[in-house]
Amino acid sequence: MRALPWIGPVLVLIAGIVAFPAGYMLWTSTRDLSPYGQDRGSAGTANYRALFDIPELGSVLWHTVVWVVAVVALTLVLSLALAQFLNKDFPGRTAVRLAVLVPWAASVVMTTTIIYYMLDPDIGIANRFLVDIGVLDRGYGFTKQPGPAFAVAIGVAVFVSIPFTTYTILAGLQSIPAEVEEAGRVDGANAWQRYRHLTLPQLRPAIAVATIVNIINVFNSLPILKVITGGISGFAADTTTTLTFKLIQQNQQVDTAAAMSVLNFALIVVIIAVYVKVVRPTEQVDT
Repeated sequence: MRALPWIGPVLVLIAGIVAFPAGYMLWTSTRDLSPYGQDRGSAGTANYRALFDIPELGSVLWHTVVWVVAVVALTLVLSLALAQFLNKDFPGRTAVRLAVLVPWAASVVMTTTIIYYMLDPDIGIANRFLVDIGVLDRGYGFTKQPGPAFAVAIGVAVFVSIPFTTYTILAGLQSIPAEVEEAGRVDGANAWQRYRHLTLPQLRPAIAVATIVNIINVFNSLPILKVITGGISGFAADTTTTLTFKLIQQNQQVDTAAAMSVLNFALIVVIIAVYVKVVRPTEQVDT
């Protein structure tokens, strides 16, 4: 009880910005709401049943898995390499480090919109370039078909996710004592062996933080998919997040969208719990 005055404000803040919205979302998912948000009484589990009655829900869940795994995995691999490079001492390193921040500092919507128009089959500069050099006979609709558009969205998501992930891993690299690397050299380990058995284990906490934050961000990402795949009819390029948006915007099913949000939240909690259980980022690393 003595600590309550110190942690009280934090608990109030958590309750206000985390617990209350989550609880209200759960409550909303059990209500019968009109298209205009009028509460018409309890709906029990009807909204969840309506959600699972959507024929495309299975494919949407599969798209979500592909979306999250592809973006997080590619971001992590590229950021590990980039962080390793930025950790070296070379002329202009500060400028390069600042340049890496540009995709993170710029508006995600603006970045995505620029790429979307670059790939337009009629006026896109990227399509025109590919035609001019003979790769394509005519402009290709990269953002007009579900598969290619989804791949483009993954590329954009990786591009804007790299800065945060790179700097998180770079901070982890700079916290590793130089003696660890030197000990590996003395023992005759080559560069890959030192990185695999000495550096990577020390980076486990930093990688875990970057991975968890990216899972949450990518799972709930709407702007990139809305801009790139929003014009594609049906659910062929949708994730659970864009499905939630469509349930509200196109079908005015606020209550069913709330049930989808609860499902999203539950999936994120389960995925992160499994990840933390498997990786154990807080476990002490022996060197």
